[in-house]
This record gives sequence, structure tokens and C-alpha cells, in this order.
Amino acid sequence: MSTQGKVSLAVVIGGAFLAGILFATAGANLFGAGDMVGTSGQAAALDGSTAINVEQQATGDQETISPAALETSFTKVAESVNPAVVQIQAEKVVERRLMNPFRGTPFEDFFGGPRGEPERRQGLGSGVVIRSDGHIITNYHVVENADQLSVRMQDGTQYDAEVVGTDAFSDLAIISVDADEDLTAISFGDSNQLRTGQWVLAFGSPLSPELNNTVTAGIVSAVGRLQQTAGQGAQNFVQTDAAINPGNSGGPLVNLRGELVGINTAIASNTGGYQGIGFAIPSNTVKRVATQIIEEGEVRRAFLGISYQPASNSLIENEDLPKGSVIIRSVTEGTAAAEAGLQSGDVLTHVDGTPLDESLQIANLIASKQPGDEVSLRVLKRSGETESLTVTLGSRDQGMTASTEESGPSQDEMMDELGFSVQNVTPEIARRLGLDDTRGVVITDVDQSNRQVREAGLQPRQVILQMAGQDVPDVDTFREVYAGIEPGQAFRLVIQSPEGFVGQTSLRKPTEE
Repeated sequence: MSTQGKVSLAVVIGGAFLAGILFATAGANLFGAGDMVGTSGQAAALDGSTAINVEQQATGDQETISPAALETSFTKVAESVNPAVVQIQAEKVVERRLMNPFRGTPFEDFFGGPRGEPERRQGLGSGVVIRSDGHIITNYHVVENADQLSVRMQDGTQYDAEVVGTDAFSDLAIISVDADEDLTAISFGDSNQLRTGQWVLAFGSPLSPELNNTVTAGIVSAVGRLQQTAGQGAQNFVQTDAAINPGNSGGPLVNLRGELVGINTAIASNTGGYQGIGFAIPSNTVKRVATQIIEEGEVRRAFLGISYQPASNSLIENEDLPKGSVIIRSVTEGTAAAEAGLQSGDVLTHVDGTPLDESLQIANLIASKQPGDEVSLRVLKRSGETESLTVTLGSRDQGMTASTEESGPSQDEMMDELGFSVQNVTPEIARRLGLDDTRGVVITDVDQSNRQVREAGLQPRQVILQMAGQDVPDVDTFREVYAGIEPGQAFRLVIQSPEGFVGQTSLRKPTEE
């Protein structure tokens, strides 16, 4: 069974998505690209003197560290973890489109391109066994829309796999295999204990099936990296410089005790390949999501019921507010926020007693909680008074009423169809881009494997002012206009570049399957 399904945002988040963030299987997943570029039985965590000595670096005790001890730690971790690491090949049957013979003529808009014979395309990813009965964790984007899955173990044994459940919000999925005997499963570590500078190793199958069970070493470059992901909200990542490349997605990131501390999921790159900046989903998030999928069949998340944007610098400075404070734009009727008396124009400054350092914090904090959990909020009311509230969070389903459903396609659907995602131009984004106002929608992420997007020259940080001859001042209008375009029809975009130049380009809405 699958809990798959697009999860809409619990809150609308300000701030553009980091340009250049790519899924670590983007190049190796061939669903829309060209050639490939890229319990019992549980593995015991290492507790020998070698691993302990290496960890003493954090305490400043350097006398017990030697190159030989470090080398031995790496080899012991590799030997312990590799039996639990798997390669995942995902197959999908796609309908091949041929070139439109009327392209470039006055008849181009009236005839869709002819279609060829269906073809099979292979995607490559990684995963790791988390239960000896055959449950494996990987990324959602590794198995998304796959018609057939196969898993290859380190010893070459191959199994057919099926999807147990998925969670698009966290980009995690559970698949399972029917093995004849118990499999070696990885041990979980506590990602909350990770420290910047700590040694970590990344495992997976980068670039090619022949490079299975590749191990790379690096350090934790940063923890608590909050990123806005296209259509999925704000995610908390572990950043590492251990080499991660296309095909590594879903593979484990481990500490020198051989414990899982993250699942490799994305890279920041201008080239599509490794440039020293990789991201992993923290193991505590992985454990929570995996347990819910396996034991309950779905992932339940809390819902507050607000949309918001970053507070202006002048308001933060003049009112001496935390730098990540946000202004509530709207409150959904019947949700926890409405029952607590929150109003548009209120400024949210603290969550659970912690001042907001950046606006993305609130989305991540709420998403990590369960329906029925209590959260304390500190709010600067429109009246100028400061108020502390205790709110009992509802469930995401509560907010999915007719009044809150979005018109037109979702962000995920637009990403799939058009190859890019957008968000409203907030005052903070307008300031960063040097814009005079907040009209238009800013491109936050693009699918570089989408030929139409490449040919149109679309890039993150560009602002779309008009589509199909109509102004698109916000995302809601953008969706409405796009929904009104007929499948197969070409339409123009008026775009402003980050340098301030205004130009035009053209796209074609995909025909319905």
C-alpha cells in the first residue's frame, strides 16, 4: 500500500529556494532525461577504542589520534555498514514524443507533436536496510512514479521490491523485499548530537550501477540547514562535504560508530555534479517518518493554519524583534490558529520559547509535531501588545477545506508539467532582488533535465510578470491563468531578470496523457 500523495504546505513560507539545489538523483534518474550521468541481523554500532579515540578530537585530546587509527575507523565503518546498503533501480514506461513537424510554422499551435512507441527508462538511486525483515529506506524522488523496482545487495543478490509507503513532504519512502533470510540492518544514531566538524561517511551508487557501495568521507559542514523545497515546505538538513553525486540519493550518511545520522538527498551545485556541498535528511526525522509509514501506513503532521511572510527589517529593528520574526498574512477558519485568536497582521516572534532566527524555522517546527501537540507562541498583536499563547495543533486534514483548497495545479504538479516552481515575491525577496514592488512570482527551482525549460532560458530568481497575456501578481493568479491554458497550447511569459532586464520567452503546456 502507499501513502503517496502530494502534501500541501502547512504554511506559506517567505524566502527563495537556494539556487542550484538539485536532487542527488537528478542526473541519474532518466525518467525525463537523456543518457545516464551519473533487530536480529542489525549491524552493530562500533564501540571500540579506535572510534572513541577519533571522537576525542571534539574534546581537544589530540594525543590519542593517529593516521593509522583514523584509517582503521574508516575501514571498520565501511565493513559494518556496506552489507546494509542497497542499489535501487527504478523503471518507468514513458511515451516518447517525436518532434512536431509544424514547429516554427503558423500551424504549430494547432498540432501536438506525434508520439512514438513507449520506451522503458531506468532511474538509479540508493537505499539502506533499516529492519532485518526487508524494510528499506530511500528517497521519495528515487521511487516516484516507478512501474518496477529492483534492489541489489552488496553481494550481488537482487530482489524485486514494492513500495510500502511514501512521504513527499520529507522526501522519504519505504520499500520492502522478500528475502529468504534476515538482512543486515543499520543502527540509528541521534542526529541531534551531530556537531560541525564531525567525521561522516556517505554510501551509495553514484553515477553508474557499476559504482555500487561507493564510500566517501568528509565532515559535517553544518547542522540545522533550513531550505525551502519546491512545493514541499521547509526542511531541516545536515550539510556535509562528503562527496555526494547523482545516484547517491537515498543512501546513508553515517558517523564513525557506523550509525545512521542522515539520508543523502540533495546537492548544491552549479554544474549538476559534486561541488563540496551535500545535504542529508537527519536520522531523527528519518526514524520518525519510517516508523509511522511502517506501523501506521501514513505520516501525520500538525497544522497551525496560517500563511505568513518575513517581517520587514525596519519593523524588526524598531520593535527590537528576533531577526526571523514573521507577519501573519492570513488565518484559515476552523484551524488551531483561528481558535487561538491569531489575526492577519500579527507578528509571530517565538515558538516554544525560542526566538525565530529565520522565517523558515516555523514551518519546520510545526511539521515536526503531531496533531494534538501543544505549542507556545509569542505574538506582537496588531494593537501593539505582546501576547503569549498556548495552541493545541490540529491535523493537516483540518485545513483542507473548500475555502483553503488552491485553485489550479499544485506546485508539485507544475514542477512535473512545466519544469519549474514559483512563489510569491515577498518584501524580503523584493529587497534582495532590488525590485520596486512585490508584483509577480519568482522562480525558485528549475528542472535542468527539462529541455523546454533549458531552451526557454528559465532560471531561479527570475520574476514572471505576465503569462499568456495576463498579469500574474501572485501564485494564486499564476495557477488560475495556467489552469485556463489548453493542453498543447503555446503561451508567452514576460520575465524580469535579477539584473532588472525585462524580456519574453515561450512555453507549451504539455498535452494530457
